[in-house]
Amino acid sequence: MIRPVALDSADLTAVAAIMEHYVEHTVATFNEIPPTVDDWVQRHADIAARGLPFLVAETAGGVVGFAYVTPWRPQSAYRHTVENSVYLDPAATGRGVGTALLAELVDRASAAGCRQMIAVIADTGHPASAALHRRLGFTDAGRLRAVGHKHGRWIDTQFMQRDLVTG
Repeated sequence: MIRPVALDSADLTAVAAIMEHYVEHTVATFNEIPPTVDDWVQRHADIAARGLPFLVAETAGGVVGFAYVTPWRPQSAYRHTVENSVYLDPAATGRGVGTALLAELVDRASAAGCRQMIAVIADTGHPASAALHRRLGFTDAGRLRAVGHKHGRWIDTQFMQRDLVTG
């Protein structure tokens, strides 16, 4: 089940735990310090104040993933363009949860008046994130080489983009 994140300890604790895994063990995020639950409360408030979606995927066992959009850049001319983030509990990968989350995120961002969605994907050496985005209509928009350094390695980022107006 995909639903808006609840501003309660259970949802945001699960979100923080999922992100902690990616911060500490992967290069999928360039964060080097895991955001706390309080950090997530603030992020939720910022996203909600902008009328943008922040979603969780829930199974009988609890929250197994989350996705949200934030403004692409702070300048006002970018106000209709958002960047997405999608993270899953490692045990939930390969079961369609990411596809369901991103599809719902695209629909809700479009309904919120967003026109373009950008994905900034760290080159982890695994094609899953780029494949997920391609399945949902994202196209390649460029690459920045060696722009991040984490866990002793230089990391490229791949940009993908989706028009939310024409799909």
